[in-house]
Parts: sequence; structure tokens; C-alpha cells
Amino acid sequence: VQLVESGGGLVQPGGSLRLSCAASGFSFSSHYMSWVRQAPGKGLEWVSSQNNGGGSRYYADSVKGRFTISRDNAKNTLYLQMNSLKPEDTALYYCARWVAGDYHDYWGQGTQVTVSS
Repeated sequence: VQLVESGGGLVQPGGSLRLSCAASGFSFSSHYMSWVRQAPGKGLEWVSSQNNGGGSRYYADSVKGRFTISRDNAKNTLYLQMNSLKPEDTALYYCARWVAGDYHDYWGQGTQVTVSS
């Protein structure tokens, strides 16, 4: 199993970024997937999850209305469109395979998002 994130960078407050996660080594279309972030000096924070078919999406209150999770099962890729970014969104963003509850069994290496003027 391999998960490789990309798309992070430095953006000004109010800006947008789109993160991607390329998955391989397993049946991507059979699994729920998540984005989880870790801000400097803080613990892991769940951001969003999507079911395997893509019809159900779940968001943390802190990002609801600003972030959109999506997936392309034909390309084995998970996305996170982030709009209206705030300095408090600064974090290392991980793609992870969701098993149940809070448990994710495989994680990518993360992509850094920095929101600063």
C-alpha cells in the first residue's frame, strides 16, 4: 500500500489549494479515505472523509463550507479542494485509508500547507 500526497505550498489567507493523494497497492475503490492534518506543536486533527463510492462526505466543523473532498476511482486519486484558507489551516496534511471510527491503517508522508501573508 502506498499513498503519496502532493499539492501543498505557501498561500496567502483567503487563497486556495488543491491537494492530491495518489493511491496504489490496494483496491482504492473499495475503501473509505480521509484527510488528516497536524499543525505545528499539536496533535492529529481529522479533516474530512469520503466513502468508497464517493456519495458520502464528512467534514470537521473547522473546515465545513470551505473544503471539499472528492475522489476519482478510475485514477486511484483522492483530492482535497481548500478554499478561503486561514492561518489556522497551516499544517502537514496526510491522506489516510479509513478503517473504522478513528482508525486509519495506512498513511502517506504528508504535504505541507502554510497559510501566511
